[in-house]
Amino acid sequence: MNLKSWEIGYEAPDFTGKDQNGRSVQLKELLKTGKVVLIFYRGQWCPFCMPHIRKLQDGLKEIESKGASVILITPEKQEFIQKTIVKTQTTIPIIWDEDFKIMKAYRVAYEEKKWKTLMYRWLLGGNFKKAHSNGKNILPVPATYVIGTDGKIQFCHFNTDYKNRAGVKDILNHL
Repeated sequence: MNLKSWEIGYEAPDFTGKDQNGRSVQLKELLKTGKVVLIFYRGQWCPFCMPHIRKLQDGLKEIESKGASVILITPEKQEFIQKTIVKTQTTIPIIWDEDFKIMKAYRVAYEEKKWKTLMYRWLLGGNFKKAHSNGKNILPVPATYVIGTDGKIQFCHFNTDYKNRAGVKDILNHL
């Protein structure tokens, strides 16, 4: 996997998507009210994503008290987003990245090896054919971006090791 994140100081790509409640979410509009913490996660089947989202939910009030909003991005369709909500009890807006447009814009999209996707399916229930818009084996690096009100990236945690994630303290330190 040869991926490289956007660097600090770069203009964050704008995007628009629908959250789990059908509301339109546009980065440019969110930035008018404060910084945005953008977090990419792999799916409701991922045993590292669900605890990470629960920890983010636990720290959400602290993050919001710094004037920031949090958005989660996933390649999974709405029905699978609902499974994430049930598993994590999160209230954080979650956007289905249909056709992986946001993931590609943020340079986090990669095609997983076939043998790994079979392992994810049989061991963890990650069925990409059902869960993704086009059935492709595309996943995001579980990256975190903090985007300033000027639209520039202020912090990026980007690690191809899916076990390594930015914690609430990391995020708070960059708000």
